[in-house]
Amino acid sequence: MAGISRVLLCNPSESSALLCPRLPVGLSLSIPVCLPKSDLRHFSTSFCATRSYKWVCSETKKRAAGHMMRALGAEASQILPFTAKTSPSEELLKIWRSADAVCFDVDSTVCIDEGIDELAEFCGAGEAVAAWTARAMGGSVPFEEALAARLSLFKPSKSDVANFLHRNPPSLNPGIQDLVQNLKAKGVDVYLVSGGFRQMIEPVAELLEIPPKSIYANRLLFGSAGEFVGFDPEEPTSRSGGKATAVAQIKKEHGYKTLVMVGDGATDLEASMDFKNTM
Repeated sequence: MAGISRVLLCNPSESSALLCPRLPVGLSLSIPVCLPKSDLRHFSTSFCATRSYKWVCSETKKRAAGHMMRALGAEASQILPFTAKTSPSEELLKIWRSADAVCFDVDSTVCIDEGIDELAEFCGAGEAVAAWTARAMGGSVPFEEALAARLSLFKPSKSDVANFLHRNPPSLNPGIQDLVQNLKAKGVDVYLVSGGFRQMIEPVAELLEIPPKSIYANRLLFGSAGEFVGFDPEEPTSRSGGKATAVAQIKKEHGYKTLVMVGDGATDLEASMDFKNTM
């Protein structure tokens, strides 16, 4: 992976610097699982919010939030420490403004929730799956192990996924559509690089007008009757280190000089660190 000039890991809030360079931003722990109603100024992963949102939660999202917060309780102090908001540095702004490609994580970054947790809650296994998600986000277990364990707890069928998507359209983080639109207007290529599932990410990409070829994600596998049979192990994002592999592939194929990775989890940090160690 020699020859990569710059790869940066950003918290979602930091990406707002492209649109609102004066907005205070910084890393913080947040589990956004509810839909906004009116003012989002104090929400840490907001994009250029100018109002303060009150979060209005469905019963499913309330349960999912509770599961995740309980699951994170033991691990958050070790792996997801809170950091007070700070203004973006000039170096950060310079990198953003010089980026020729941006790779976004999807769950809790582009979208306000964790897709696998929401699907599990829909299928009746929310609490058990949220515990594994917390471990996967923190990197305390290999990603592929956590992914297999979570799916084995509820084994979503093809119809389960279709019904979930029908009842739960994508919940995008406020401002992300404007951010992606502005990036494209500047000639910046945008990718979705996720440990989530392509079947659930494609509707997100459609809303953001990102072509399917720019999605790097896992794929659920189903049998002839639509029953769950597993996930595709050939997808790079199905295992630890997979996001770094995907980003390296993107960089190699297109020859980008400055590529920014935006995400909130251990796999996003892993991708960033892997690049730093090879630059």
